[in-house]
Amino acid sequence: MVAKAKKIAYFAHLEECLNKYPRAFIVDADFVGSKQISDIRIALRGKAELVFGKNTMIRKCIRNMCEKDPEDPHPEWESIIPYMVGNVGFIFTTGDLDKIEDVVKEFVKPAAAKAGVIAPNGCKIEKGPTGLDPAQTAFFQALNIATKINKGSIEIVNDVEVIKTGQKVGSSEAALLAKLGVKPFKYGLRILYVYEGGVFPTDVLKITEETLMSKWSDGLGNVAAVSLALNLPNDASFPHMFIKGAKNVVAVALEAGFIEFDVVKKIKDMLDNPDKYSGGGGGGGGGAAPAPAAAKGGAPAPAAAAKAPEPEPAEEEEAAAFDLFD
Repeated sequence: MVAKAKKIAYFAHLEECLNKYPRAFIVDADFVGSKQISDIRIALRGKAELVFGKNTMIRKCIRNMCEKDPEDPHPEWESIIPYMVGNVGFIFTTGDLDKIEDVVKEFVKPAAAKAGVIAPNGCKIEKGPTGLDPAQTAFFQALNIATKINKGSIEIVNDVEVIKTGQKVGSSEAALLAKLGVKPFKYGLRILYVYEGGVFPTDVLKITEETLMSKWSDGLGNVAAVSLALNLPNDASFPHMFIKGAKNVVAVALEAGFIEFDVVKKIKDMLDNPDKYSGGGGGGGGGAAPAPAAAKGGAPAPAAAAKAPEPEPAEEEEAAAFDLFD
């Protein structure tokens, strides 16, 4: 009866969390001690709620919740079920996931190597004195580590990699590192997935507001380009159509000599006095190119005799068109 009551209470608590919190981390707790879990709970108090349980109970609870109301199946809850494998749990929150991630990273503690564990990282012992007495050379001999006795203690002759990443830790390696007081590994809650209306990889945490705005701008540009090609006025294409029309009005006014508009006057002045808007004469960078030197005898050089190309509308013209109808 007690076990059944605990099971009912757990189901009610998990159902409450799934209804209350819009987002969560799905975390792995392998090799994380109870004291470490307790410290994380305290640090998350008021920010998030840590929930662990048997995977079979979690899956059954979610299925029962989804079957409770057939008209409201909650596919976002069902998406959690396939990921309930291993020593996993939830960190539910209504706040910012970045702050919860910072708390999780804060409680990562060093741990000793245990025999049979797959090494998450390698471990190298540097050469030098170990502080161990000569009676304990058997640990080094078992691992083929060259040593010598110096001033009554064992000294390692060369640097040696005791554990390699991804390999299973042996009993000899674990015993030697324990003797040396080396804790090569670090363990803490490991964030596996992000839950928010579904289950997503942790890469979504790297998406910033700048990333979203960049994607939105690219999409808006594509919509505008297609709309302009189809001559379809809409919110994306209308500004471009409007400016194109303004430029056409300015071009017709220039051709007809109708310079009543201020913007037309400015562009007419640009065309008549290009040096005025190009940095002034043949001065520093960006200025107009100097006139070709005259040939001997005062005759103009062939390049000078050629008619200068008619200046194209400058960027200032387009900017002026924008300013006119801003």
